[in-house]
Amino acid sequence: MRGVIFDGGQPRVVDDLEVRGPGPGEVLVGVRAAGLCHSDVSVVDGTIPYPVPVVLGHEGAGVVEEVGEGVAHVAVGDHVALSTLANCGTCAECDRGRPTMCRKAIGMPRKPFRHGGRELFTFASNSAFAERTVVKAVQAVRIDREVPLTSAALIGCGVLTGVGAVLNRAKVGQGETVVVLGTGGVGLNVLQGARLAGASARVAVDVNPAKEAVARRFGATHFVDASAVPDAVAAVRSVLPTGADHTFECVGDTKLIRQAVDLLDRHGQAVLLGVPPATAEASFLVASMYLDKAILGCRYGSSRPQRDIALYARLYREGRLLLDELVTRTYPVEEFPKAVEDARRGRVARGVLTF
Repeated sequence: MRGVIFDGGQPRVVDDLEVRGPGPGEVLVGVRAAGLCHSDVSVVDGTIPYPVPVVLGHEGAGVVEEVGEGVAHVAVGDHVALSTLANCGTCAECDRGRPTMCRKAIGMPRKPFRHGGRELFTFASNSAFAERTVVKAVQAVRIDREVPLTSAALIGCGVLTGVGAVLNRAKVGQGETVVVLGTGGVGLNVLQGARLAGASARVAVDVNPAKEAVARRFGATHFVDASAVPDAVAAVRSVLPTGADHTFECVGDTKLIRQAVDLLDRHGQAVLLGVPPATAEASFLVASMYLDKAILGCRYGSSRPQRDIALYARLYREGRLLLDELVTRTYPVEEFPKAVEDARRGRVARGVLTF
C-alpha cells in the first residue's frame, strides 16, 4: 500500500508499505483523505523532535475495514474521523475528562508498520498518510456519511485544535473580544470558534494580505495586514483600544507570543496554539500580568474527541461550521512534495491528500 515515510532525510512516498491487523481494542481504517498540517512539516524540518523512521500524517478520515476484539462502537463500513489521542480512558486525567493529558499516551508511539524489513513508528498515534492505518478504538469517531471525507479529515486536528481552544480552553463568552495571530488552518478555526461563541469583535492578524477574504469568511470582523503597518499591536489597538479579552497565537513565533500578551485587556488571557522550536523561550513584562491576565497553553484544543468530533460534524450538517471551505486543494498522495511546498508558501488554508 502507499504511504509517506520519513527516516530523517527527505520524506518519500512509497507503494510497498505494510501494516498489521488490529489487535484487541483497535481498528483498521482505510484512509480516504488526510489533511497536511503544519505539525507534519515540523517533524520534517526538526521543529518537532520525533523518532524515525515514521509514517507521517495525523489528520484523517476513512472507512472502517476491520475491528479488533472488544470494539463495539464502530463496525466495518462505518465512516470515521480520526483523532490523535490514543488515551487509555482509565488514568486520573482521563477520568477527569482531560484525555489530552493522558499520561499513558503522550510520547509512546507504537510500531504497527513495516517497510523494507524495518518497523516504522506511528506519528501522533495516527499516521494518516497511509492507505490503511491501525488506531486505538477510542481514536475512531463515527460520522454521518453525508460529511465528505475530504472535509471530515480536517476535524481531527485543525478543527479540534482551533474551535476547541475557543470553546474548551478559553471558554470565550458572548460579547467578548478576540484577536487571532495567524490565519492558517488553526487560526481560521479559532475565528469560526469565536463566531460560534458569540464574540463581538474578532480581529485577524496576518502578514499575508491575500488571507483577508478567507479570514472574514470564517468569522473575522476586522483584518490587520501586519506587513503593511509599522506596529501590528498599535493597529489592533486602533480597533480594540483597551485590548482584547482573548488572544490566540497560532503561528509558533516567540515575537507573536509577546504580541499576544501585550494585546490583552484587564483579565484577558493569551492562548498559545502555535508550536515554536522545542527550546524556544518567550519573554513578557511581568508587571503587565498583575491585572488578572493569564497565559494559557493548549494541547489539541483541550478536546474530548468522541464528544467534540461528533458535535462539529453535526454543526457542519446544520450549516454552522465551515469544513468544505477549509479545503483549498486536494492532492493525490503521490503529490506530497507539492502539497508541502504550497503549505510552506501559504498558498492553501489546508491541502488534503487523497488515496
